[in-house]
Amino acid sequence: MRWKPGVNTRQAAALIEAAIPPAARAWADLGAGDGTFTRALVEILGKNAKIYAVDRDARALASLRRWAGHEGANVETVEADFTGPFDLPGLDGAPLDGLLFANALHFVRDAGVILGQLAERLRPGGRVVIVEYDRRAASRWVPYPIGVDRLPALAATAGLSAPTITATRPSAFGGILYVAAADRLG
Repeated sequence: MRWKPGVNTRQAAALIEAAIPPAARAWADLGAGDGTFTRALVEILGKNAKIYAVDRDARALASLRRWAGHEGANVETVEADFTGPFDLPGLDGAPLDGLLFANALHFVRDAGVILGQLAERLRPGGRVVIVEYDRRAASRWVPYPIGVDRLPALAATAGLSAPTITATRPSAFGGILYVAAADRLG
């Protein structure tokens, strides 16, 4: 299956499913956008899992909030830039089980530093799932590509285990879309 714009929730869930531990209950989708992957997390983990959708786009988050209310999904939207400070309401300092970055880290100049800061919000053994492009040149849509060859160093900088590629798909935009999973050490 070639990865195309306008992908639906089932396609997104199929892409990331092998990377998501089934017992996880609290995740953050960072750079959630319109919520395609937030909805995929709900499909994989169930409606009782707590999913935080973090994005700067208030309109996209409002649409996702309406969807969650209609579906009875436990999704909390947070309007924030994930590269800066932000709070996740209701956690009271409890760690997350997972972080999802779906086509988000390629917008961050120093992804290793940001990834390391955010990985500190995970419980030990908590999972980071990254959806990115391999073999893609830098562009205004992917300013800081994160090829598979960069993943081991990125994960090490962030205090994560060696990443495992759990899925790949050809991209309609060129290159390969991949899913990688790594766990917080310690």
